[in-house]
Amino acid sequence: MKKRAFTLVELLVVIAIIAILMALLMPALRLAQDQATGLICVNNLRSLAIGWFMYTVDNDGELMGGHRARDGNYNDKNRYPDGFWINPPHDAAGNYTSNNPPGVLDDKLRGIRTGHIFPYLKTVDVFHCPSDVRIDIPEQRAHDSYSVAGGMNGEPAYSGGGKTRPDLVAEVFEEIRSPGTKYVFVEETDDRGWNMGSWIMPATGDCWIDPLAGWHNDRSNLGFADGHAEKIRWRDDRTIVMNENQDFSACHPGSPDLLFMQQGYVSGKYK
Repeated sequence: MKKRAFTLVELLVVIAIIAILMALLMPALRLAQDQATGLICVNNLRSLAIGWFMYTVDNDGELMGGHRARDGNYNDKNRYPDGFWINPPHDAAGNYTSNNPPGVLDDKLRGIRTGHIFPYLKTVDVFHCPSDVRIDIPEQRAHDSYSVAGGMNGEPAYSGGGKTRPDLVAEVFEEIRSPGTKYVFVEETDDRGWNMGSWIMPATGDCWIDPLAGWHNDRSNLGFADGHAEKIRWRDDRTIVMNENQDFSACHPGSPDLLFMQQGYVSGKYK
């Protein structure tokens, strides 16, 4: 007996059912993927925070350099004679290559491996968030997804009027009040191909300077001075828009997110 084939109408019905099922499942799959990458990112930041803390234990409480110079002549380099938590991109001879075409991934990985924190982690994987797509962009090829907050032996904290306050920057661990509320590591997505300098913001006022990475929808991940990491949910929609658009001139009067980040940015040693 000859088998009956599908009619065109039946085939279209099957295709329509599959399309409906895919439409129902895709949001759930995307959510599951976002949650998985977010968990990896939190674990990365926890590892970084623990490695950062262990360095202070091994070095009489001194904080590793939280800045990253753009080249060997950078004017703040004398503050960090022993180098940085991650060194800038450089070639095998030690020559800084940050001003060269930025897509040289090997130089960036070399900078990571020669930084102060790497011996405590021993893998470059923890420096990269799976949601950071810059690594796939040929003109960027960025691997480092995180930066150190300027208040943690990085670039000076800013106060009103754009003036810097080096006195607010912690250089030893004992200068950090309430380490569990002071963050060290943030997610950052510098479009120059690597996260240059520190992540900075004003110590007071209504404006941000550096946005955060917008990789996790309405949340961002932070690594704290006591070695723990958290996923922070933003309460102000303006923060989410700033991060998504990478707005470097955002002013958000009355923002609870801005206040939260200001309180966690300054070490509190003179408060």
